[in-house]
Amino acid sequence: MKSILITLIIITFTLSLSAQTNTRGATEKTPSKSEYFSWINNTNEGAAEAQTMANLAFFKYLHDTYGMELDIYAFDAGALDGKRFYGSIHSDRFKEQFPRGFDPIYEYAKSMNTRLGIWGGPDGFGNTPEEERQRTDQMVSLCRDYDWALFKFDAVCGALRPEKEDAFINMMIECRKYSPDLILLNHRLGLERAEEYATTFLWEGWETYIDVFMNNSMTAPHHRAQAIARGVPEKLTRLTEDHGVCISSCPDYWDDDLIVQAFNRNMILAPQIYGNPWFIRESELPKMARIFNIHKKYNNILVEGFLLPEKKYGEATVSRGDENTRFIVLRNLSWEKKTYSVSLSEEIGLKEQGRVYVNQYHPGERFLGEFAFADEVDVEVLPFRVCLLKISGEDEDIILSGAHYEVVNDHLGNEVVVDLLSLPGEEKTIQLHHPELYSEVILNGKPAPRLLKGKSMKMHFPGNQLQHDITRHIATMDTIATSSINSEALYEATVFAADNNALEIRAIKETHGGAAMKTRNNQDVQETHGGASLPGLESQKNAIVAFLTQETFINRGIWDHNLFDDDMETGFWPSIRYGVDQKVKGGCFRLDLGEVVEKPTITLHVPDMFALQPLLEDEAYYASYSTDLKVWKRILFMAGTECNLEFPDEVRYIRIDYFPQRINEISGINKAGEPLRRNNWSASNLFAAAKKMKVEQVWKAAFELTEMADDAYLCIAVEGEHGIEGAYATAVIDGELRGAPDRATSYPSNTWEYINAKSKKNYTYYIPLRKDDIGKNIEVYVQAFDSAKVNLRPEVYISSTPYPFERVRLVLKK
Repeated sequence: MKSILITLIIITFTLSLSAQTNTRGATEKTPSKSEYFSWINNTNEGAAEAQTMANLAFFKYLHDTYGMELDIYAFDAGALDGKRFYGSIHSDRFKEQFPRGFDPIYEYAKSMNTRLGIWGGPDGFGNTPEEERQRTDQMVSLCRDYDWALFKFDAVCGALRPEKEDAFINMMIECRKYSPDLILLNHRLGLERAEEYATTFLWEGWETYIDVFMNNSMTAPHHRAQAIARGVPEKLTRLTEDHGVCISSCPDYWDDDLIVQAFNRNMILAPQIYGNPWFIRESELPKMARIFNIHKKYNNILVEGFLLPEKKYGEATVSRGDENTRFIVLRNLSWEKKTYSVSLSEEIGLKEQGRVYVNQYHPGERFLGEFAFADEVDVEVLPFRVCLLKISGEDEDIILSGAHYEVVNDHLGNEVVVDLLSLPGEEKTIQLHHPELYSEVILNGKPAPRLLKGKSMKMHFPGNQLQHDITRHIATMDTIATSSINSEALYEATVFAADNNALEIRAIKETHGGAAMKTRNNQDVQETHGGASLPGLESQKNAIVAFLTQETFINRGIWDHNLFDDDMETGFWPSIRYGVDQKVKGGCFRLDLGEVVEKPTITLHVPDMFALQPLLEDEAYYASYSTDLKVWKRILFMAGTECNLEFPDEVRYIRIDYFPQRINEISGINKAGEPLRRNNWSASNLFAAAKKMKVEQVWKAAFELTEMADDAYLCIAVEGEHGIEGAYATAVIDGELRGAPDRATSYPSNTWEYINAKSKKNYTYYIPLRKDDIGKNIEVYVQAFDSAKVNLRPEVYISSTPYPFERVRLVLKK
């Protein structure tokens, strides 16, 4: 009895000592916490209650519908502290943003087991003992009253004065009395003695806003190749932060990015996302929940990992798990499929056991088979994609064999909803694992008794079978004489197809086809600007609308829609924030009327003489116009607060090389004086004028396509150094000019936060295809405009996004 008592005392003392010595709130072996933070949902102006509640409702839907648990929802800059200032929960500013304080947000978050966090600075202790006490009490109250989970302290707010290190340390000690697991993110603070109270540091100093802070250095069929190429920290350190996965710009392939972040690096915050995850397709929501749920289920064993041999498994490939179950993320950063041979042995950390089950979770779930220990299994990874494997002695989580599938929902209690996946026209033989778990099986709306009995069943997927790979090489481009092309028409086709809107507007159009929302004067963009409907899911739609209608987003003038909304308080102008002029060679204002109009009058509305600059009132200036981008004519117009462009004949495309710095509205009337509908109008203001783009070299490829998958697009990979905005690509299909509406690195944008990334090399242009393009004569051109950078190797590929799986619904009733 005495020995037992002594043992208990020793254990208690050891645990107490451990708690005292762990000043960071976590250790290298602490399981990850999932997090969302609101940076670039709002910027430094800060979050507000209504927008926050809309965001939380999105996560509440994922929680209630799919069982997804978000551990931490963190307010980013401006909710309390801001750029170069410290705030107070008693200030008028805070009360305006959060009129009911944090209470309703805390209660709502708690209803889905989510805790809160906040961005701020490390100081704020003032210059007197009373000011120091107030700051300490405020931060401690967040932990005491609201069970706070995270502080993100950033040098953007300010540095910690050396004489306030003791105050900082005391504050953190007091905070962790109420929130022992409080995570403190150290963003570039340069702490000294206080450093041991920080949980993490910002790994590599990188943020991950796609095509702002992170952009492709290689050609690729999507914008996230650089993101999925990121490696791992030295010694696989987990008490650091990789800034998570940004879902705000260029959202396609966010899931590959998140798989690498959560399962390969698996830092203390994982899965970690920020920005606007509501921008993803409604059909992708189950996928997001599935990634979070799988990670949560295996969170405890994912803390252990080691690097696999690079020559065999690729650079920075980690095996995570315990001796019975391992997780491996394989990557392919090339244009061709890649096959890895995976050893089911000690090589990946697996102990010797009788049978080994290999299951693929991404992209698409697939049971790869049951094998003997030490077998080698070939795993194919698609071009510029990642593959998540679970290798285990248990067959848990395996639902069926014979086909890819996606778990749509396994949180319904009495049934599991699965989509079977296959390319068009394929026949698959499927079989359920553990059919004894189910009482009824419904396949494509009909009972499937064979599957319920454990028998195999052939399944034919609709569509015509494809004979070629989805992503494949089409042609190598050859040089041709510059005199053989209409350089101006090719260039204008692409810049008119593209835009200079904020990257977030492009993202919404990419995933939802448009942006239906209410403007200040209660007009619907769907009616006034040709936007398609937002997703039917109310919580997703509300979060998008909350983002688009925030005053800061509207007032920055970063969306061309503002020119067509009958509101003189809004506008669209070239951004020069941070002192950076984003215009290319001075820019050019372009307006596309969406159709040919006969003899219209188009009016640019400018609020005042300052906005009219560099134009001067009552002076005449040129505008050029065209119906086909090939032949251009000029007219003169008089500058003023209303610039009336009167066209003597037909027009669709309009260019103004020398234009007002701020245009608030554009209207038009037809030759009969009737208002023109503007629902298909669009504008840009950053691309260079054609007269400033002198072609130096041209490449061409000509071909026909015999087949294409759904949602196919050409990828024109401009290999080599072309200079910033030094090369542009265009297609001509049976004589029709087809510009490239998208490019990686992204076209210049009037960016929501900071500025567009710029790249001197390896642009990839994307040109969508239509089904009726099969069999047509397709010509692709690349023009180089920098005489010193013409050593380029343009190649043409084809790809599809989303991956063109056919889906058949399978419902398993328990």
